Amino acid sequence: MLGATVYSLPPAWALLGYVLAIACFARGIKMLTSPKTAHLGNRVAGVGMLIAIGVTLGQFHVGWQYIVPAAALGAIIGAVWALRVPMTAMPQMVAMFNGMGGGAAALIALGDFHRLTLGGVVLGPIDSGTILLSCLIGSISFAGSMIAFAKLQELMTGTPITWPFQHEINGALLLVLVAIGIVIMVTGGGGALMIVFFIGALALGVMAVLPVGGADMPVIISLLNSFTGVAAAVTGFVIGNYSLVVAGALVGASGSILTVLMSKAMNRPITNVLFGAFGQVAEGPAGAALAPGKTVHPTSAEDLAVLLAYSQQVIFVPGYGLAVARAQHEVKELADILKARGVRVLYAIHPVAGRMPGHMNVLLAEADVPYDELKEMDQVNPEFARTDVAVVIGANDVVNPAALNDPKSPIWGMPILRADQAKTVVVLKRSMRPGFAGIENELFYHDNTLMLFGDAKDSVNKLIAEVKLQAAA
Repeated sequence: MLGATVYSLPPAWALLGYVLAIACFARGIKMLTSPKTAHLGNRVAGVGMLIAIGVTLGQFHVGWQYIVPAAALGAIIGAVWALRVPMTAMPQMVAMFNGMGGGAAALIALGDFHRLTLGGVVLGPIDSGTILLSCLIGSISFAGSMIAFAKLQELMTGTPITWPFQHEINGALLLVLVAIGIVIMVTGGGGALMIVFFIGALALGVMAVLPVGGADMPVIISLLNSFTGVAAAVTGFVIGNYSLVVAGALVGASGSILTVLMSKAMNRPITNVLFGAFGQVAEGPAGAALAPGKTVHPTSAEDLAVLLAYSQQVIFVPGYGLAVARAQHEVKELADILKARGVRVLYAIHPVAGRMPGHMNVLLAEADVPYDELKEMDQVNPEFARTDVAVVIGANDVVNPAALNDPKSPIWGMPILRADQAKTVVVLKRSMRPGFAGIENELFYHDNTLMLFGDAKDSVNKLIAEVKLQAAA
């Protein structure tokens, strides 16, 4: 513990348990790097967390009447939610659970501060600074994750919410929090100031994420996840728990690395993600009028079925629209039918497709799509030029050639899936409304692009029926 309490080593059996838990954390994260081992890796890390919790609780001999009911209730809520939440809502669940971790870290730091100061302990600058850091980062992570959840759940608009002088206001609030923190560190106490600090940190988390658009949610979720990890690690120092320090550091480091990779995938610095208000979705009714001089080429399920049935290679390009339509199982069924006819089938996965890192991988894995058919952008892009049909289902900005052709485009420079290089591109889409970037997709007007309008699930079911007819003919 912090303050006047002297650190003491846990008993030998507890240290051994913590080492085992840490080994499970490290091994689990390593296994998450491959789709083939990710499921087992998640279980290994879960076992590690169970060991860490058991060892920690085993060192306490009081308070079980509060700990056990709370832990049981949390376990029941988590299990029920995990079982009932569909894969389409997985980003929301990740944001919610991540926020809970940050909030827990902040509350632990806040509680420890008041426990020590009310007990007459005058905290030193390092002790109080550690508590303040845990409270600040955890509060920002919690509040920001709740806003991300609300945006993803469509409880509030997914477009950036901006206001005059927003960056200046946020900067001023941060400076105020720093000033309050310095006062607390100098005085070694100040319960009322700590409450103000906590509320201000929550407000900063809200105002920092409100201007972020839905298109940047994968990056923000990853960044907030890293914040939660850092908050947990700092909280580990606050309460003197070694496994929490290591587990938090692992989460913080991996989340930071993933955030950088996601930003590179969009060819945009993290500062632009946080402060650029990117993703202003253009307003207008579904099926908005076409741009002057541009023509789309609608197709039917019957005509497309013939094209697919006699192809040699087909690449499916999934996007968030696939998740919304919950059509992953139907796409897998269609792919199986095509493979039975000798067609080679691949799935092109863009790093930022969907609403969270790895969203498309998880969605397709739920439908038992073979891992070796899931191809990352660098792997699959050379395949498009020798592909007969590229079927874009619910994706938009990640296949927009404007990223390569239009220096004035907001997505200029973003690496894209080169679906436009396929002999024929088929886009399954409800309407001509733009994606999260709020811009038209040049691909929709290419001469080799066909548009199949309608709900993705209904469209794929029609294709399944028509391809089966081709096979029976």
